[in-house]
Amino acid sequence: MFTGDGDGWVTLADGSRRWGLYGASGLLLHSVDESGTGHVLLQHRAPWTHQGGTWGLPGGARNSGESLIEAALREFTEEVEGELGVLSLFGVHRQDYQVWAFDTVLADTAERRPFAPGNSESQSIRWVPVHEVPSLPLIPAFAQVWPELSAALSERLLLVVDATGPEQDSAPVEPLRDGLAALVRAGVTDDVLPSGLSLAPLYRRFPDVLVVVDARARVTAPASVPGVEVVPVFEDAAAAIARLTRRHAARVRVVVASDDPEVRSRSAAAGAHPVPASWASGLATAGMELSG
Repeated sequence: MFTGDGDGWVTLADGSRRWGLYGASGLLLHSVDESGTGHVLLQHRAPWTHQGGTWGLPGGARNSGESLIEAALREFTEEVEGELGVLSLFGVHRQDYQVWAFDTVLADTAERRPFAPGNSESQSIRWVPVHEVPSLPLIPAFAQVWPELSAALSERLLLVVDATGPEQDSAPVEPLRDGLAALVRAGVTDDVLPSGLSLAPLYRRFPDVLVVVDARARVTAPASVPGVEVVPVFEDAAAAIARLTRRHAARVRVVVASDDPEVRSRSAAAGAHPVPASWASGLATAGMELSG
């Protein structure tokens, strides 16, 4: 079994102990079947382990110099046998005890691949329908946050940025695109999101981003990059963004950043949450500073 420099117990203020000198991370895989039912991949802990016999998610101690996502993926591969395949990370939930934290990395996968225990810490690894999770004997810390996790499993965030209009058409889109991409890689915190979205609290979110440009005003549209899709449109911006909103609003929360009153009005009618364009440009600036 792999031993890292994060292995060890931390004692909390209430006298209880938590595993991981630098905190701990776990991966909660989520997949939706053909009927629309959500499933999560859970670990049935071996009797000899701490709080054995309970159900939770694969995870463990984070090592120094390791990101929370790197730790979650490493722990998964140590404890679970099977190929992860393509994942879409959409958030991180944090249980913060000031001197110690557990980070649950939330990820979608299109396939419910077969998995098996990767070491002796697990009795079994099983896909469980989301609605059946509360009926299992859950590890207490996981049971405590399951209501927030289960709410977050059905929530996704899409940012639609209006880069049409006279001022935007004469300015390069690449700085906006690259800044937003950098921020998406790092994750967006709830405190920078507009009020009124009514989302379950998360430590980080990894939204999808669409940057809409007027193809009629440009010789070529900038290329898309990981995390940000550049969408060239050949029609009125308000109509195009309202159409994009209607396409996605049934499945995700859509935030539209624009200073065009018609774009804001029509996207709101289609189900989006409109915000000023300066909100998106502020995010892009923060992203560029992060990428430094």
